[in-house]
Amino acid sequence: MESLKAVFWKPDPAAQMRKCNNLIRSNTRKLDRDIIQLKNLDQKARQTILASSKRGQRNPSQQKQAAQETRLFAKELIRIRKQSNRLATSKAQLQSVQMQVNEAFSVRKIEGSIKSSTGIMKDVNSLVRLPELTGTMRELSQELMKAGIIEEMVGDSLPDDELMEGEDEEAETEVDKVLGEILQGKLGKAKVEAAPVAEEPPVAEESIEDQEATLEQMRGRLEALKG
Repeated sequence: MESLKAVFWKPDPAAQMRKCNNLIRSNTRKLDRDIIQLKNLDQKARQTILASSKRGQRNPSQQKQAAQETRLFAKELIRIRKQSNRLATSKAQLQSVQMQVNEAFSVRKIEGSIKSSTGIMKDVNSLVRLPELTGTMRELSQELMKAGIIEEMVGDSLPDDELMEGEDEEAETEVDKVLGEILQGKLGKAKVEAAPVAEEPPVAEESIEDQEATLEQMRGRLEALKG
């Protein structure tokens, strides 16, 4: 009986489209949550850089340690921003996939047939390799295969070395640029007035131990977001 059902059963295009859209929306919400968390990490890193810089300015004996901390957190901020940019790009790809999928189902409704799309397959291939989306994107790719929109399953997730490419050793000029942005050109080498930096919230002092704990927590959260 089951074999006869498999022979005569045909998928419902409307149900397929709904399932695909639900999966895409689920992935979009996941990316939105991760992007918000990265924005919070960005703000925390900026505040910590300011706190370290101000501590060094007030305590000459701690200037060297404070300078090392600001550069360390600047590198972490660079990693956070790269991850945020990667997720923003992925979200744009996902939205493109949704538009193309809905268009493909609309054409099928009008013409009674559907053509596979290399454009959708390319975007889905890219998205399914993200650790953040691997599970649900694989499910989406299976639904798109059933509907005939893509022709083959997508590849494995990105290897760790590819995900981390360019992140291990940030260029010193890039670190200087970030510090210049946050400290308004004052990299701890010159005296800075005690007035608070414009458009930045008040920064609480943190001990060296607190700074190390903050860095470890920040790195842990960033790694968790990378899946």
